[in-house]
Formats: sequence, structure tokens, C-alpha cells
Amino acid sequence: MIRGALSLLFWIFMAASSALLFPVALLLWAVTAPFDRRRVLLHRFTCFWASLYTWLNPAWRVEIRGREHIAPEQAYVMVANHLSTLDILVLFRLFTHFKWVSKVENFRLPFIGWNMRLNRYIPLVRGQRASVVQMMRAARRTLVEGSSVMMFPEGTRSQSGKLRSFKTGAFELALQSETPLLPIVIRGSGNALPKRGFLLRGRHQIRVDVLDPLPFDAFRSLSAKELTEQVRSVFAEELGQANA
Repeated sequence: MIRGALSLLFWIFMAASSALLFPVALLLWAVTAPFDRRRVLLHRFTCFWASLYTWLNPAWRVEIRGREHIAPEQAYVMVANHLSTLDILVLFRLFTHFKWVSKVENFRLPFIGWNMRLNRYIPLVRGQRASVVQMMRAARRTLVEGSSVMMFPEGTRSQSGKLRSFKTGAFELALQSETPLLPIVIRGSGNALPKRGFLLRGRHQIRVDVLDPLPFDAFRSLSAKELTEQVRSVFAEELGQANA
């Protein structure tokens, strides 16, 4: 009963704060759009907006490690494992510039989805080949402009916590654009807010580890499939799931 009430309060706070913060984002977009084409300032505000929900929740202790591996002026194809909706909030805690690739349904959410469009994040219709082609084109253009692209190569959240198979899209993108890969490992978020659930669980430690980037020269000779399996092996070893 208590957990349900606290969860309800959290979601009400998220909805109410989003309604209040979106007009600020809209104003920031209007003022900065003429000179900030990559929406760097708007994305930084969005990082602050998203981080509020983990900063203000005493049950979620978020630790970021390896932030020094991110070169500020380098565009990366960023890839992270996916355990929970909470992953999106904790990745904003990196406070580094990137564009999300996200399912198109998220862009339809009031306030949050509208802000995603202002940020020029990249929508994807799952299972639709034409949308995949369009997403890849937009992602390549984003990298050329100097912005990193953030993707979940598993495609959807892992319900068991075990690493799922990786789709090749992010790795095809890295090969085609000759862009370094940046692996990011998330732990603990699935316990704090599991898939298919809205009830927040008790106190949990959530950790984000930014691993060493993989320069393009290290994988230029690999096929997309080989690179996909190689990077998945890096995640599996880091998570102690080498035999998964």
C-alpha cells in the first residue's frame, strides 16, 4: 500500500513537473535555435530535467563511473544495455551531448515527447523497414554534424536482467560513418523499476559505467555482424554474463 502510494506520487510529480518545465524548454529552444543548430543548450537543460527524478528520489542512488572516457568534442555511437525505463533518466546524468534513437511512441507523449522533437532526437517505428532506413540516414547526418547518437542495441528492455541479443543497427552505423563506439554498462535499474511495472521498489544502487571507447581503426575490417558480437561480448564480460 505504501509503495503504491509513493509510486503514484512519483508519477504525479513527473507529470506535473513536465508540464511546468516544457514551457521553459520551448522558450529556450526559441531563443537558442538560430545559433545552436545541434540543440546543445536545450539538451543540457533536458539532462537537468531528467536528472531531477533521480536526484530527488532518495531510494535511487546513482553512481556514474568513467565519465572521463568521453571526449567532449568527439561524436560517438553510444550503446548501452537496457533494463528499465529508468535507464533513460540515468543516462541523462552523463550530462554529455547526444541524440536519442527512440521508438516513435515516445515522441507522442505530452511535454516529454514534444521536448524530444524540439531536441531533434531520432524516431523509429519498430518493425518498419522504411523507418529503419530513415533513422539510419538521420543518425548519419547527426554524427556528421558533430553530435553523438545513443542507442539500445538490445532493442527493448531485458525482463530477466540477462543481456539480450544485439541488433546490428548501431554497429552498421558506426562502420558506415567511421565513428568510434562508446559502450555504456548500466546496473541495478531493472531492480528499481522493472519492465512492465509502474511500482517503484525499495532502495537500490544504480551504476553507470562508461567503458573505454572503441576507435574506428579497431573495427574497420569487421563486418557489422562480427562487430555486433564483439561488442556484446564486452558487455557480457563486464556484467559477468560471459556465457549468456
